[in-house]
Amino acid sequence: MIHREGYSLITIATVIAAVLSGLGYFLGAPIWLQGFVYLLCFVMWVLIVQFFRNPKRTTPKNSKHIIAPADGKVVVIEEVEEPEFFKDKRLQVSIFMSPLNVHLNRFPVSGNVEYVKYHPGLFLVAWHPKSSTENERTTVVVKTPAGQQILFRQIAGAVARRIRYYCKPGDHAEQGEEMGFIKFGSRVDLFLPLGTKVTANLNEIVKGGESVIAELTQ
Repeated sequence: MIHREGYSLITIATVIAAVLSGLGYFLGAPIWLQGFVYLLCFVMWVLIVQFFRNPKRTTPKNSKHIIAPADGKVVVIEEVEEPEFFKDKRLQVSIFMSPLNVHLNRFPVSGNVEYVKYHPGLFLVAWHPKSSTENERTTVVVKTPAGQQILFRQIAGAVARRIRYYCKPGDHAEQGEEMGFIKFGSRVDLFLPLGTKVTANLNEIVKGGESVIAELTQ
């Protein structure tokens, strides 16, 4: 299944691939060169299509669980100061998405969307320490039925140049459902209450909408 964010780009890639392949034939290029162009166009087309894939996921819904909001590798687990919304200490868990990962983002918890803020910014590599505060990003805060506030942040990387988010304050967030999309390499940061039990490990590969990465203690 292909995500709707990819429809236009896949159409453009298909047209470009068809034009380049046809030019080689009509201009009488050597067979080996035509074959190379065909192969290159096919590989690029496949890479673009797989980037926008939207696999079906079954979310193990639980009000105490924090579900991975994205596919990728856990690259940060640490206590930090969150300066935008909480302005106090929180437990940060970050997931890095390579261009080969599914880039659909999902709500890690159910609840009420309290805060949504888009920030234009730089395009530092996604693992850069300052990417969380200086890159293009969108911050979303969901308040769970138990009153816990969970902040997660979509962050553009050096390649990612477009962040999409599908929620606004007052919306209902459903654990595991779509909340946004980041085109090409990027990362998602979660800021959890201190005392949250993180069940994921550094460098662990997780699946958005399926992997339980932490458990709330309240």
